[in-house]
Amino acid sequence: MSDERQDHLLRIGVPSKGRLAEVAALLLGDAGLSFRRTERTLFARCKDMPVEVTFLRTEDIPVLAAEGAIDLGITGADLVAESGAEVVHRLDLGVGSCRLALCVPDDAGIDDLRKLATKRIATSFPRITRRWLAERSIEARFVELTGSVEVMIALGVADAIVDLVETGSTLAANRLHVLHEIGRYETVLVQHPGCREPLLADRIVRRLEGIVIARSWSLLEYNVPRSRLAEAEKITPGFDSPTVMQLEDSSWCAVRAMVKRGDVHAVMERLEVIGASAIIETRIGNCRL
Repeated sequence: MSDERQDHLLRIGVPSKGRLAEVAALLLGDAGLSFRRTERTLFARCKDMPVEVTFLRTEDIPVLAAEGAIDLGITGADLVAESGAEVVHRLDLGVGSCRLALCVPDDAGIDDLRKLATKRIATSFPRITRRWLAERSIEARFVELTGSVEVMIALGVADAIVDLVETGSTLAANRLHVLHEIGRYETVLVQHPGCREPLLADRIVRRLEGIVIARSWSLLEYNVPRSRLAEAEKITPGFDSPTVMQLEDSSWCAVRAMVKRGDVHAVMERLEVIGASAIIETRIGNCRL
């Protein structure tokens, strides 16, 4: 490939390993950005678009996007905030939801933020934590670490920790509990402010947006007595409005409507109550709304 051709490739940075690497590969594939990564390779070319995927440490992606080494990057919003990198937020990807929390030992008797003044806090997120505490006029000492920090209290290194919390089971195992939640984050798509191929970037963002939106909706189809149609339309108003079709039996209608995926079970139960039948859910793979 010539250098001239290489200059016209849009480069997307994705995590090189871990669960987020799998999520990113699946998301890009669903958006038509298919690529094959061979073992230990740093780059992969997409088949049908002038796009190159590069495999990076997740925490480096915000900085590399800010510096222009990549045009787009998939990473955690927590890492973007912690890095302080000046990037353009393009899209929440609807996966990897987590919360950053300030946690203290169960037996420490710390029930108020003011008791953390001058205490040692172990964290991989010193920038976020320092700013959050400063907004509350709390000064503390920071033990800056990478990786898991729960054990630092048992080792006598810290009096409290700030870390990502999912189920809380790890906290319980270490006899810790959440004192305050600092923020909630998810996986995001970020862009270099001076992206070399802005139109192509917009096209990719739109494709990914279609996948992300589709994952949160289902298509519900059902038959309902025409006398109960008005009630059914209130239950399933659809995105703009439901599609209603006359059945051969004029006393019945067929309805098709988009429903939030998390609401499907409750909606199906409500439809049954008003006499709907043949209720079918179809998962949506892609959409443009």
